[in-house]
Amino acid sequence: MDYLLDTHVLLWLRENDPRLKRSKWEPIFYSKENRIFFSLVSLWEIAIKRSLGKLKLEGDLGEFALGLEQRHGFRPLNLETPQLVRLERLPRHHGDPFDRMLIAQTVEIGATAVTDDPHWKKYSVKLRW
Repeated sequence: MDYLLDTHVLLWLRENDPRLKRSKWEPIFYSKENRIFFSLVSLWEIAIKRSLGKLKLEGDLGEFALGLEQRHGFRPLNLETPQLVRLERLPRHHGDPFDRMLIAQTVEIGATAVTDDPHWKKYSVKLRW
């Protein structure tokens, strides 16, 4: 099964946040049968929020991304034209442009989103939390 991780899930994983319960997620994240994606949109969101002072994240963003790939085995997901077309067609249930793009990507690649964000429930997207 394919999963796309929301930005806050990536941050919680990095910080060992207790809201991301290891016993629940480790079997999913590290199963050979699953493909776990992180979007470059999430890295863009982190970079922008850091530059605006809205997010404190120690270390280099490139190292963070490499860690997601090398340490966790997660796959980067690029932004592609069909996903942008999907974004344009999404209803405006939610104003966060990063979430909307992640939702469009999730739908377009046929993945299940891993998020704790209640706004995502308003869209026709498979969710797991």
